[in-house]
Amino acid sequence: MKNLSKIIPAVIIAAGILALGLCLKAGIDNIAYRDREVTVRGLAEKEVKANLVTWPITYNVVGNDLVTIYDQINKNNGIIINFLTSNGITNDEISANPPSTYDAAANVYRSETFKYKYSLSCTVTVTTSKVDKVRELLDKQTDLLKEGIAFTNSFINYQYTDLNSIKPQMIAEATKNARAAADQFAADSESHVGKIKTASQGQFSIDDSDSSTPWLKRVRVVSTIVYYLED
Repeated sequence: MKNLSKIIPAVIIAAGILALGLCLKAGIDNIAYRDREVTVRGLAEKEVKANLVTWPITYNVVGNDLVTIYDQINKNNGIIINFLTSNGITNDEISANPPSTYDAAANVYRSETFKYKYSLSCTVTVTTSKVDKVRELLDKQTDLLKEGIAFTNSFINYQYTDLNSIKPQMIAEATKNARAAADQFAADSESHVGKIKTASQGQFSIDDSDSSTPWLKRVRVVSTIVYYLED
């Protein structure tokens, strides 16, 4: 009995030391595990069609009498607006900006070869979601030349404004691609991908697919994710 009373405490102490050792090992392994990580980036891209277009139609009128020029501007604006509305553009999608006036007589640096006293630049702007309709009308603009209006398309701006509708899908795709990259890295290093340590979503960018098709946009996002690696 005396020997048994001595053995039991010794066994308990030994078991405690063993348990403590296992806990320490688990802690050390956990720290080592936490130090092993991989940073990957997942890319998602999507081509979309612009859903908003701003189309400025600009022309110039020159002359020596402002009243006559003003009448010509009203006439030209009427022709342009009629061309647009008769081809599917509504009045609330059209704005006629005030003309920009150049007075050659008031310019001390004017060229002596300038034949007219006044030059007025006018712009009628279309802002619409009818992108296909605008592209169609660009091919029909020669009708304005027949009416005596020498126009220029200074800058047609195509935009995509429905980013929120595709964000979730693109973020999911970027995350999936990041995980695939992490899995490949883990396989090459004979380890396994663990939980996510940190994740950051990059900014979305919207650019023209190429210069010849500005109405087609490429939406892009890159997500950066840090994964733990396990043995």
